[in-house]
Amino acid sequence: MNDVSSFKQGEKLLLKWKGENVAVLEASSIYKPNKVVEAKEVYGTSSLEHPTVFSLIAETGAYYVGGNLHGIKSVAFPYPVQTPVEVRAALPEGKPVVAFQNRNPIHRAHFELLVCAQRDVKDSTLLVHPTCGPTQPGDIDGVVRISTYEALKEETKQEFPMFRWAYLPYSMKMAGPREAIQHMIIRKNFGATHFIIGRDMAGT
Repeated sequence: MNDVSSFKQGEKLLLKWKGENVAVLEASSIYKPNKVVEAKEVYGTSSLEHPTVFSLIAETGAYYVGGNLHGIKSVAFPYPVQTPVEVRAALPEGKPVVAFQNRNPIHRAHFELLVCAQRDVKDSTLLVHPTCGPTQPGDIDGVVRISTYEALKEETKQEFPMFRWAYLPYSMKMAGPREAIQHMIIRKNFGATHFIIGRDMAGT
């Protein structure tokens, strides 16, 4: 936030998304961060050429507000999303689950990678779980990306019934290996036991 003069520590804030009430935040912490230090520690650089560093320094508010968050309703996304509980419920019990993360439209080489990974882990389910949020300038819009997955899902559902498809409303941060670990933790919450690491995972 750029202005915190209208409330104080300990008060509750109503959070909105496109006019809809989505959560209440207990403002237990209000502070002004050193964004240059934050950028260097998190992304390994303070260069504005890095898309997320630019967003952090040039677009994110001057003050941070933190505290307990109480959800009211889920944000309405322009594509289908599922909670971890919903995704896990669709996975076979007691079987390994290999998760695939991607921020781009899927293509043939990706699909061959999925087939090989599923075969390498005996009796496994393959969870195709791309991110759909904004990434960096020049990347293809999330809704368009999802259409490529939906097309492939339809074309392969008979031959590959062990594949599961879900979409993650997450914006890539281009934070390299550290973000790759974060992606693994996220997919573990969604039921994965194995995770595919790409050649330039979460890189720019």
